[in-house]
Amino acid sequence: MPELPEVETVRRGLAPAMEGARFDEVVTHRGDLRWPFPKDFVARLKGQTVIGLGRRAKYLLADLSSGEVLLMHLGMSGSFRVDRDGEATTPGAFHYRRSDFGAHDHVVFRMSSGATIAFNDPRRFGCMKLFARQAIDDEPLLRELGPEPLGNAFDAAMLAAACAGKKTSMKAALLDQSVVAGLGNIYVCEALNRSRISPRRKAATLATRSGAPHERTPPLVDAIKAVLADAIEAGGSSLRDHRQTSGELGYFQHSFRVYDREGERCPTRGCPGAIKRIVQSGRSTFFCPVCQK
Repeated sequence: MPELPEVETVRRGLAPAMEGARFDEVVTHRGDLRWPFPKDFVARLKGQTVIGLGRRAKYLLADLSSGEVLLMHLGMSGSFRVDRDGEATTPGAFHYRRSDFGAHDHVVFRMSSGATIAFNDPRRFGCMKLFARQAIDDEPLLRELGPEPLGNAFDAAMLAAACAGKKTSMKAALLDQSVVAGLGNIYVCEALNRSRISPRRKAATLATRSGAPHERTPPLVDAIKAVLADAIEAGGSSLRDHRQTSGELGYFQHSFRVYDREGERCPTRGCPGAIKRIVQSGRSTFFCPVCQK
């Protein structure tokens, strides 16, 4: 499933085609994705202008002139293709290959900006939903989400408070969307390696007995922010460097420190360890057992 950096890269790639533009035509080639489309989906979008295109965790949020919000999620295999002036781009440097088979273009937006935006989703685990902007705090898909990891509110004190008393592993806690929103398996592995924290350590150890942040907590917060920022920056660079119509992989297959690098030497300077793979809650975890304690 696409992770936060990939979704943010998609948002930035879609923004020039969508922000300030009107939906001149909306076409759905089927009645559902993961779930059925909202009632009168096409009619509620057509003629509306996108006031702004934002992101919450792994969800894209388009504010509409009608006062509604169009929520979009890529699921496991979804991607957007933007066609403009005879050129096609697929925003996002995904770790897993995107489909370029047009039969999976399930939703098409024709915008007043001149762009045609197709949502392609072979496995149909993505979704689109409309709801009133004033009801965003009650939206079931969003209301239980924790703080944004790149937001100013996310700091060591907040993470310590969220993990205090938790009996789960560090890895499981960071994947818990109510603890911090948008973190996925790849970047949790990467951040834990940068901060030299074992994914098997108890999450509760991020807080002292008084509930204050432990000394290991600020480096973890810094590592989370740095990993995400680096990935977003690299994803943006890949968009400028080539038009990703072939589904070729960019940053994400080349710049991992530990993810999918089982048996390779740990990249931490001076560490003699090798990357190990274990399974936690059905997900692969990659880490160095020598320097991650």
